[in-house]
Formats: sequence, C-alpha cells, structure tokens
Amino acid sequence: MALTATSVSTETHRAPDGAPAAILLAAGVDDASRDLLVQPLGDTTVVQHAFETLTRVVDRSRVVVVVARGDQRVRELLGPDLAYVEQGASLGTGSAVLDARGAVPADAGAVLVAYADTPLLRSDSLLGLLTRHRLKDADLTFLTAVVDTPRSTYDRVVRQDGDVVAIVQEGDLDAEHVDNHEINVGAYVAGPALLFGSLERLVASGAGRLTELAHTVIGEGRRVATYQIYDTDEVHGINTPAELGEAADIVLKRLFMPKKNTDTTIHFGTGGWRAVIGEGYTLANVRRLCQAIANETTRQGLESRGVVIGGDRRFLSHESKIAAAEVFAGNNIPVTLLPDDVPTPLVTFAAPYLGAAYGVIITSSHNPPEWNGMKVFRQDGSLPLDEETDRYQDEANALSVDEVITLDIDLARRAGVVVDRALTDPYIDAIEQIVDVDAVRGSNLEVVVDPMYGTSQLTLGTILGDMRVRADFIHEAHNPLFGGVAPAPDLQRLSALIEKIRSSNGRYGLGMATDGDSDRIGIVDETGEYISTNDLLLLLYWYLHEVRGEKGGVVRNLATTHLLDRLAAHFGEDSFECKVGFKHVTAGMEKIGAVLGGESSGGLTIRGWILGKDGIFACALVAEMLARTGKRISELREMVYAITGRLYSLEAGVPATPEMRVAVPRRLEAEPLTHVGPYPVVSVSHLDGTKILLEDDNWALLRFSGTEPVLRMIVEADSPEKAAELLDWLQGFVTAGV
Repeated sequence: MALTATSVSTETHRAPDGAPAAILLAAGVDDASRDLLVQPLGDTTVVQHAFETLTRVVDRSRVVVVVARGDQRVRELLGPDLAYVEQGASLGTGSAVLDARGAVPADAGAVLVAYADTPLLRSDSLLGLLTRHRLKDADLTFLTAVVDTPRSTYDRVVRQDGDVVAIVQEGDLDAEHVDNHEINVGAYVAGPALLFGSLERLVASGAGRLTELAHTVIGEGRRVATYQIYDTDEVHGINTPAELGEAADIVLKRLFMPKKNTDTTIHFGTGGWRAVIGEGYTLANVRRLCQAIANETTRQGLESRGVVIGGDRRFLSHESKIAAAEVFAGNNIPVTLLPDDVPTPLVTFAAPYLGAAYGVIITSSHNPPEWNGMKVFRQDGSLPLDEETDRYQDEANALSVDEVITLDIDLARRAGVVVDRALTDPYIDAIEQIVDVDAVRGSNLEVVVDPMYGTSQLTLGTILGDMRVRADFIHEAHNPLFGGVAPAPDLQRLSALIEKIRSSNGRYGLGMATDGDSDRIGIVDETGEYISTNDLLLLLYWYLHEVRGEKGGVVRNLATTHLLDRLAAHFGEDSFECKVGFKHVTAGMEKIGAVLGGESSGGLTIRGWILGKDGIFACALVAEMLARTGKRISELREMVYAITGRLYSLEAGVPATPEMRVAVPRRLEAEPLTHVGPYPVVSVSHLDGTKILLEDDNWALLRFSGTEPVLRMIVEADSPEKAAELLDWLQGFVTAGV
C-alpha cells in the first residue's frame, strides 16, 4: 500500500491509546545503499532483518516504512499490507522522518525511529529503549554504545555527572573528551508532537539530520535519556559489500548463541528435543509439541492407532507424561500410558508392539540433571528423520497455548481414552526370544550393574535373574540428580563400578552400566578395565557373525572405529558409514542388510531387534557372548585384534562458542588440507562435520554436537602416540585464530 507523504493508512487497526508506533528508514542515500538493503542476510535480507526485529516490539500495523521514490523492491520483500511512504527531497534522515508524519497512527504515544541499514540491533535493545523512555518520562531517548574503536561516522556522546550534555562529531571533541568512546547508535524515541514539531522547524532551517533533533532537545534543556547496548555487534551498519559480509558472520554466530530466559522455542537435535528445565523445557512446551504430533497423527488418519507414552526418572518426567497424555486424549487419540519409570528402549519396542502411531518418552538421556526432553518414535519404532522433526518443531513453535486441546487425566481415564498399562513383561519376553537365556544358565557368571540412578534395574535385573546370573546393583535408587553427574556410562563416570570390580578379588566377570534412560551401554572387564564401545562393537560383530552365524555387514557412524570395516572386509561383508544420530544407523542397516549397527557413544542394536539403541538388550547380549564362548572380555579382545590389528582412539571436546562455529568451518574451506602435521591427507569428508581421512584407516574428526554446545574432536590412529599427536593438532587448529 503506497502512501504519499501526507496520507494515512486506513487499513491498519487501532492499537490501545498510547501504544508506540515506529518509522523504519529504508530509502537509502543512493542506488548502491538501496541495493545493499535487499541483499541476503542470514535467511532473509537486510531490510527484512531490520523490519522483523522492529516488529517484535511494535505492532506491524503501526510501522511506517520510508522508501525511495518509485522503489518496489522493499515493498515486495516486506509485503503489501504495510504503510509505505516515499521519501521526498533527499534532505537527510530528519526530513525522511518528517515525510512519514501523516502515516503515523494518530494515537501513538511515542514514535520509535530505526534504520534499515543497521539491521543487527536486537529486539531486546529496542524494547529497552522504549521502556527507558516511558519510565524516565523523557522527551527524547536514544541508543548508545561504548566501542573500542569508534568509526568516524558515529557521533560521540558527551556527559556531565552522568547526564547527556552534548552529541558531537569526532573532530569536534575537546581535549577532555577525546578518549570518549560512547557513541550515538542512531535509534530514537520521542513523542510525536516533539518529534515532528522540532523536525519541521529544523528542516525549514536547512538542518536535515536526526542528530540535529538531539542537539536541539539537549540545548533546550529537555529530559533526555539513553539506553546503552553492550553487544557492540549491534552497532554494525551496512554501507559497503564488505560490511555486509561482516554482518553475515554476526548473524551466523548469533544462531549458535546460547539463548536463556527468553528462548522458549523447541529445537530437535540428533536424539530428540532436549532443553534446560525452566527455560526451554516447560510443561507448556511439552503440550505444544504433543499438539503438533497429535495434529500430524490426525492428518495421517492414524488416530485409532493411538500413542504410547512413558517417562524416565528425571525432574518433571511424571508430570510431563501426564500433560502429554492429556493433549493426545483431548485430540481423541487413545493413549497407552506406561506406569512408573521406564527405559527408552521399552517405548521404542512398545510402538510397533502395540501398532501405535507414535511412541513418546519424556527423557533427556545422558544429559546433566538440569535437563529434560522428549524422544518421539514412529510406528516401527524408528526415530523420525530431520524433515519430520523439523515439521513437528515448526508447528509446535507456531502454536499458542490457546490452540492446545487437552482433556483432564482423570476424566480421560474414566472415559477409557487413557489406559495405564505396563509393558515390561512383553519387552523382557521379546529380548529373551533373541538372547539365548539357556546358554547363560550354568555359566556361573557374576556381574556388577550400574544403572546410574536410571531406569534399567527392573528390566535388566529380571533378564539377568532369568539367566541365573548373580548381579549386584549399585546406584539403583531413584535420584533425579544422578549423584551430581550426568548419567553417561563413560570412563570418567564409572569409577565406582571399576573400583567394585578391582576390589572383588576376581569375583566378578563383568561390569555393566546403562545411561539415564538405558539406551546406552558401558562395559568394564574382569580386571576393572573400561572397554570402549568401539571395542565392544568389534567383539559383538565378531560374535554375531562367527558364533551365532548371523551373516551380514556392519553400520557405524562416522565417529566410530574403522576396525569394524576391517573386520567386515575379513568376513567378506559390507560396511557402511553414516551421520551421527541413531536414526541414520538404523536406516543404514536396512540399506545393506547389516547384522549390527552402532556408535562409539554407547548405542547399538542388531538385526531383528528394535530400530533404536538398547543398552538393556546389549548387556544381555554381552552376557550371552561370554557364556557361549567361555572366554573373558580381555581374551576376546586379543583374539579379534589378531584379525583386525589395533587402532587407538582419543576424543576431546571444547565449548562451542558462536565465534568458533563460524570461524572453524570457514578456515577449513579457505585452507584445503593437504597434511595433518606430517601425515598426508587422503581425502576430506563433509558428511557430518569435517572428517579428515589419512593413510591406513587413520582419521580425525571435527564435529559440532547436535545435543550439546560442544565441538567434538575425535581421532583414530595406529598408536597411542600418533593419536595424541593428531588430537593435539586438531586442538591447535580449532583454537588458532578464534
């Protein structure tokens, strides 16, 4: 809707009296500056970025956009439903604001003026500006920032006893203030009468800059307030192609900024949705996500199949699974609600067992205790692929609380739309149909199990009991704090399990551990040595292929040992590398008909079992392997190493700063690798992160985690010394120039 300089939109609705209005200056000063406004910036363009930030604090219907005469590009980008004003004579920013006077809603209590070529201002900064203006009852309020090296294009703010007494250009600073680095950023708020009245007089006298307005208001002794921004990236204006490139880096960096307090959106990673309790993880978000999944269930016509819902032992898991059940019930979708605390693989099993449209479990897996989340499984028990989870999260984030349909749990139970049903026995029975329970009986195996305060005690304890395995459990109590550590079954967190085995005088033949939701496994051998999942996968693949006669290839993610490939080649079988995320592992298993799929972080499954990782099943399979071979873990390792040779893995992680997420990939693109230290690079894969392939199955991987703000560095080499050398090189590469 194009407006003249004096016309007013009749299509915008009235906001409550006193609500702010805004003017976005998007006319530019010449063709080059106007071209920059419509250039891509992140997922949008420069002018769209500025406009979207502005409309987070001022209603869209109350924003006036000033464009150049005859300009259509900004209109096409922002849409036809806005109030547009064509700038008259190019007399400066003050003149452009004055041109917009007739289009500003008559009831505006204050007018916020912002520039389209300064698109990196945060909405919080604009909200702070408006709020400061109101609370200070100011005549004029503007944004300031203190920068290390002010550009000459920015005027300096001069204060006396904290009050603004002048705004001057750099060359006009006196000796007392020459080192003053506080700048006028260039966003203003004023009442409409003062704003337009003062500008009318200034423009008539030939003063066309908005800064002249500030000079006048200060000189008249009116109330002037400021709001300081502390992220100097916000000050970045776009007046050249080089500055546009710098702005793109800032936008990219912001994508990876940890968002706290105000970030309530749902984001799926490689293992479901996870967030800090009280920030991203709230019952409101649980309900919104379940409504989105319920909507998808209805669209597919799968309501009659229902859903199965469970929860683990974390804070809010019980309340969350009730909230989830109420949403599905409210959408006329039957719910099988699993009582008590259940392992994730039980829900993975339950979806196809019941023929449910979806399986849902409230869990944050191995994350620290302040986290919780949700995993969603399809009808066959597999994890949805990225395009599906993107659809769920986008729809959930677009839903308001009023759009969530619920039915009280007590009423839902009375109506039979929510049914409480334990599926522990069917799950255990299914495992015992695959694992040879009878073969383990009589083996006199004694084990120690560390469920890490998680959910495996009932199921794994029952299976081991049926095998007549004598099992001692530690850390089996219900403790949502997990003993103060993240419940991940890795070497650093299994010290109690290791010590119990080492102090037992050879009593125990095996130590087993599962993570918080029991889909990952950790193993300690009879000597108390931690066995990496890489080695465990190698042993199980050998066992399945050679002892159980299960022919077929193997699938691993790209962070998992290449010894599996060597063993597969020895067997004449295929090996397949996939991205991180168990959904990619199971998809790869189907693709090549693999007998085993796994990942170095502790997850595995076999052909014929569920399409997800299962630490409980894995523990049972390891017990079977020891019983049927009659060998200890240490003996099996040496036997398989004789076939494959040795490779040594090391891993490290560093906090993934936003700067690092931008700089590391850019440096990898700009500096094609030919060597890692003295070792020649054979090839580089960008399947998932950057994997540098060296000779003789040696490799190094840089990958940003999909579940935590961490950059992971993983290497595998012929010797421990070479592995340490490769890891040192990666760490040096990552930190250089960041």
